[in-house]
Amino acid sequence: MKKFFIPPFLALFFLACESKTEDVELDFPITFETSNGTETATYEEVVDFYLKLAKEFPEINTQTIGTTDSGLPLHLVTYNVDGDFNFNKINKEKTVLFINNGIHPGESDGIDATMLLYRDLASGKIPAPENTVVVTIPIYNIGGSLNRNSTSRANQNGPKSYGFRGNALNYDLNRDFIKTDSKNARTFAQIFHLIKPDVFVDNHVSNGADYQYTLTHLFTQHNKLGGDLGTYIHETFMPALEDSLAHDNWDITPYVNVFNKPPEIGFSQFMDHPRYSTGYTTLWNTLGIMVETHMLKPYKKRVDGTYELMKKMIALTERDGKNIKELRNKAKLAFLEKEYYPIKWAVDSSKVSKITFKGFQADTILSEVTGFERLKYNREKPTIKEVMYYDYYQAMDSIKIPEAYIIKKEWKGIVDLLNLNGIKFDLIETDTVKHVESYKIESFETLNRPYEGHYLHYNTKVLSNKENVLLKTGDIIVPTHQNGIRYILETLEPSAVDSFFNWNFFDPILQQKEGFSPYVFEDTALKILQNDSVLKQEFEAKKEKEKAFSENWYEQLDWIFKKSELYEKAHNQYPVYRVFEN
Repeated sequence: MKKFFIPPFLALFFLACESKTEDVELDFPITFETSNGTETATYEEVVDFYLKLAKEFPEINTQTIGTTDSGLPLHLVTYNVDGDFNFNKINKEKTVLFINNGIHPGESDGIDATMLLYRDLASGKIPAPENTVVVTIPIYNIGGSLNRNSTSRANQNGPKSYGFRGNALNYDLNRDFIKTDSKNARTFAQIFHLIKPDVFVDNHVSNGADYQYTLTHLFTQHNKLGGDLGTYIHETFMPALEDSLAHDNWDITPYVNVFNKPPEIGFSQFMDHPRYSTGYTTLWNTLGIMVETHMLKPYKKRVDGTYELMKKMIALTERDGKNIKELRNKAKLAFLEKEYYPIKWAVDSSKVSKITFKGFQADTILSEVTGFERLKYNREKPTIKEVMYYDYYQAMDSIKIPEAYIIKKEWKGIVDLLNLNGIKFDLIETDTVKHVESYKIESFETLNRPYEGHYLHYNTKVLSNKENVLLKTGDIIVPTHQNGIRYILETLEPSAVDSFFNWNFFDPILQQKEGFSPYVFEDTALKILQNDSVLKQEFEAKKEKEKAFSENWYEQLDWIFKKSELYEKAHNQYPVYRVFEN
């Protein structure tokens, strides 16, 4: 056996490093450790921990930004080995990895894992990344964190007590990034555009099926991300993360997107629309991953797994940081040159990936509670099966990208959100007539129950018409040729899934304000038809073709009314116009 001689000064160095790490762990213990992995820190304990860490280590900075619906500000904690916290400089020189925790405070794994991560970065237990700056929001949903209980996570295996999913106003914050109803979301936008992250991690705990994995990942959908950046996240970054975790005995699988059925039947990748955190960050070409640990695994194992995953994310970002920045910039430029933009997506069933999935045998048995069939997993019978994973999506609808949008100045809430997200726009300086494409809302469907404070529209269809429109001084012109092009298109195109229209921002236009009294309008309708032979012919043809219409006198009068100049122009008129010329 070959023997190695370690010089005395190196031996002393290694002992000193080990001693420093142990001292830091003793000086900065966290509740997760002192409870043997059964409890999570309170909001106050988390804030106190980071303040003490920042006081001790110059590589760590803690600051407060904005406010939340709880009345308390968000904290932003940054680790930079250089001790420089000027993001104008950082963004030019380094890669930024952004970690969000506690968006659902009952899913507290990331809160504790990130505390351990920062302490170990500071102490040198984890090699200091030279070219990567790590930034975290320790607890995003402060109101939910303060609403602590031990019962609301009915399916989760620990910790002993935790926060609640809804925030101080009972919003699910991971549905709020586009509509921005909460103060939390407004402050998140401030932070996001301040630090301009290259890579984003949002830590969660999953609900759904049972399987052997502690860790699952939900990466930004690669087709939607698009181009070389989408290819990179799908074919390089994701496999590298999986391989590096497996090397250290941490198997990981894609987020198991099934409920009340076994995963072995196959499942599709989750589509992260802009309402979700990774869907929002994608609008600026940020690589995103939502970490979903498995709810039924012991709390200690879930926190340890989240910690290991974030370590690997730092290492991969450090390794590929320069390439990631180049790909993001390339993606930004590519979107500025596109002619069309996809606004609806569906699973592409012609393409499928096969993954080796470690699950448990799933049986259907009779419920002792209801007497009906129920799903039962047998943990005594682990399985390894090849599973069909549908991780390719195709665009089902797209729009031609205009040169600009024009928004009527009265819609100030929209302008506020444009400002918040760094969207550049100009004001019309004097009343003018402009040739534009105008939209009428032709049809839409609406959820029949409230969803996150809204009755969400979907399947929205529009009728377009090119016309000359009088624009007033102060109306807003939003050019699309800018860094926020994807945000502009996703919010202002009414047919886009998470458009401002679908989130009810423009609902006043959907209500007709003026109508007619039938007994008076009968005579008027007759005159209208007598004076317009083409309209009369269309009216008679409709009666002949549509039996229901021919048997409904009010529908007939209403049809004539809406075809006449008496019908108000504002009804269903979308107050945003598209411009295709400079």
